[in-house]
Amino acid sequence: MIKVRDLRKSFDDLEVLKGVNTEFEKGKTNLIIGQSGSGKTVFLKCLLGLFIPDSGTIEYNEKVYQNFSKDEKRELSTQMGMVFQGGALFDSMTVEENVMFPLKMLTKMGRAEMKNRVEEVLDRVNLVNTNTKFPSEISGGMQKRVSIARAIVNKPRYLFCDEPNSGLDPRTAAVIDNLIQEITRENDITTVINTHDMNSVFEIGENIVYLENGVKAWQGSKDNIYKTDNKQVTDFVYASNLFQKVRIAQKEGL
Repeated sequence: MIKVRDLRKSFDDLEVLKGVNTEFEKGKTNLIIGQSGSGKTVFLKCLLGLFIPDSGTIEYNEKVYQNFSKDEKRELSTQMGMVFQGGALFDSMTVEENVMFPLKMLTKMGRAEMKNRVEEVLDRVNLVNTNTKFPSEISGGMQKRVSIARAIVNKPRYLFCDEPNSGLDPRTAAVIDNLIQEITRENDITTVINTHDMNSVFEIGENIVYLENGVKAWQGSKDNIYKTDNKQVTDFVYASNLFQKVRIAQKEGL
C-alpha cells in the first residue's frame, strides 16, 4: 500500500499539487485521472521519487519515503516497475535484451537465471518465441506487452504505468488493461496507473483518484463513478460517450 499525506509541490510560483491526501491499495488497479494540467504527471513523478515534494509525506508499506536513507531509497527503486508511455523500449536491443535489462542493472543473477526469468515473464504476457525480434519487428500492442514484461521481470512490489494505452486501438487497449489487472492480482502488487482513457476507468478502475487543479476532488471505484453527484467528476467523465451510454442504460434498467 502507498499512503499520501498533504502532498505539495510547486515550480517557481506555480503550485501544482496543493495538499493531496489518498491511498493506493495493494492488489488493486489504482487509477489517477484528471484533465490536462490537473497535476497527474507531477503526482506520479513524486510517487516514483523523480520529484521531491515541498511538503507532505509518501509512505511505502507504512514507512515514510522522506525519511529513507540512500540505501533504503535504492532498495525501494529495485521494488518498483515502470511501464512508460509509448513503451520506451531500446530500439537497438532485442525483446529478450530489453526485458533482461533491469536484471542486469539491479540484480546479481547469472546469465542462465536471467534467461529463465525472461522466459517466464514473456510467457506470462503471451510473447513466447519473440526473444530475438527487435521492437520495430513487432506490433504496438506487442511492444506494450514487452514493456510490461520488463516492468515485472524483477518481481516488483509496486507497478507504475504512465498512459499504458497511448496509441493503441480500443481492442488492444482492453487487452493491455486486463493484462495489467491480472498481473496485479496474481502478484498482489500495488499498481498505480496514470490515464486519460475512460475505457480503462470503466474496465479496471478498482480505486480511482480524480485530481482537479492539484487537489483530490474525488475518490472511488468504477461502480461509484457511475453514481456520483460530484459535478467536477461528472463534467470530466461525461466527455466520454461510453460514460453517457452507461448512465442512460442504468436509468433504463438495461
